[in-house]
Amino acid sequence: MSLPEIVSRERWRAAREELLLKEEALTRARDVLNAERRRLPMVEVDPEYVFEGGDGKATLLDLFEGRAQLIVYHFMFAPEWEAGCPNCSAFLDQIGHLAHLRARGTSFAAVSRAPFTRILPFKARMGWTLPWYSSCHSDFNRDFGATLVVDDEPVERPGISCFLRERDRVFHTYSAHDRGLDGLGSTNSLLDLTAFGRASGGSGPVRCHDEYED
Repeated sequence: MSLPEIVSRERWRAAREELLLKEEALTRARDVLNAERRRLPMVEVDPEYVFEGGDGKATLLDLFEGRAQLIVYHFMFAPEWEAGCPNCSAFLDQIGHLAHLRARGTSFAAVSRAPFTRILPFKARMGWTLPWYSSCHSDFNRDFGATLVVDDEPVERPGISCFLRERDRVFHTYSAHDRGLDGLGSTNSLLDLTAFGRASGGSGPVRCHDEYED
């Protein structure tokens, strides 16, 4: 890999200002795209998916933990694998403190097809405390595009799906896979995928994560 060209401070400043114009244009375009994403229609989730987690069986509604929105990360971990996907592991390593999402009425959970008995030791190895569930007894991953069937064989791919709750009704609002996850991980980048966006109702301005009221 070659090094950047060495120039004077004046030339660097001129080049930086030229690039800044493009960066600002990209930010404005992203704002427009985020607004269009929030206007996407939603579809009601009819199947009664059952997951297995640290507290036993759970429904998709349970994964909301009483909040209005839910972001699910489809973690690549097939039932026959001994460990989770390294790329998915790197993604979860980048997820910030969940208090910032939760303060905006949004829960986050990882879901994999591996049985929970395999998820649990790998989760402990990685030192993660975020909610992680097994969908091994349902078609959840397949229904939301995270498990594809190629030549009659299931193929895993990473993805994120967003859901909205209206009382006891659950709606699917958005999904992205593969390169669609590039640049995600921060609280704002995740909220930008949801129906309510960064304006999700919650505990007012951003605070230190230990200052939010649960």
